[in-house]
Amino acid sequence: MDALEIIQRRVARELNPGTLVNLGIGLPTGVSRFVPTEHSVFFQSENGIIGMGARPPEGMEDEDLTDAGGGFVSALPGAATIDSAVSFGLIRGGHVDATVLGGLEVDENGQLANWVVPGKMVPGMGGAMDLVTGARRVIVAMQHTARGRPKIVPKCTLPLTSLRRVTLIVTELAVIEPTDNGLVLRERAPGIVVDTIIENTTAKLHVPDVVPEMVLSQRSLEEARAAA
Repeated sequence: MDALEIIQRRVARELNPGTLVNLGIGLPTGVSRFVPTEHSVFFQSENGIIGMGARPPEGMEDEDLTDAGGGFVSALPGAATIDSAVSFGLIRGGHVDATVLGGLEVDENGQLANWVVPGKMVPGMGGAMDLVTGARRVIVAMQHTARGRPKIVPKCTLPLTSLRRVTLIVTELAVIEPTDNGLVLRERAPGIVVDTIIENTTAKLHVPDVVPEMVLSQRSLEEARAAA
C-alpha cells in the first residue's frame, strides 16, 4: 500500500453516512474510492455536482462529468447538477459537513496554506478559502514531507488559506489533531514509530502516553452510523 492510499483510506473512515462532503483537487479526490456506496456519502464538487462518484472505467468517461480539477468522475443514482451560485451558497452557508483538502503547510496553530506553489504560476486559491471557512469539518490530506522537508511546521511560510483552524491532519505517517493547546498526535500509521513522526515534523507535537495504530479497513455501516 503506497503513501497516497494510506492517506485516502484513513480519511475515508472520517466520513459519516448521509453527509455532504467536498473533495479537493488531487489526492483528496481519491478518497471516494474507499467509501462504500451503501454509506450514502454525498460528494460535492464546487464546479456543480452533488452525488459525485469515482472515476469511471477507461472508455466510459463523459466529458460533461468532471471534478473541479477537470478529472473524469461518475454520477451516482440521484446525483444533481447545480450552478456555481448554489454550489458556493452551500459552502458559504455552512451546509457542507466536511471538506477534504490537500496541503502545502499546516502550522502549530492548525492553520493551512495550500494554494501558492513556490516557483509555479497558479490561477488562485479557487474554492479553498471558502471551504476552510465554511465547511463544518476541515480535513487536510497530505504527505508528511515534500522532498524531505517537513510540511507540518511551527509557522506557515506560505500565504494562509484561512485564519480558521483545521479539524484534522492525515498523512501517511500520522493522524494529528489541532487543538487549543497545540497539535496532538492521535494515531500512527501501521509500522511507524512515534520517533519517526517527530523526526519528520518541525512543529511541536503533544504526544500521549499511548498512540494507537491507524485502522485502514472500512468501518461497518453500523459503526459509521453510530459515529454520525
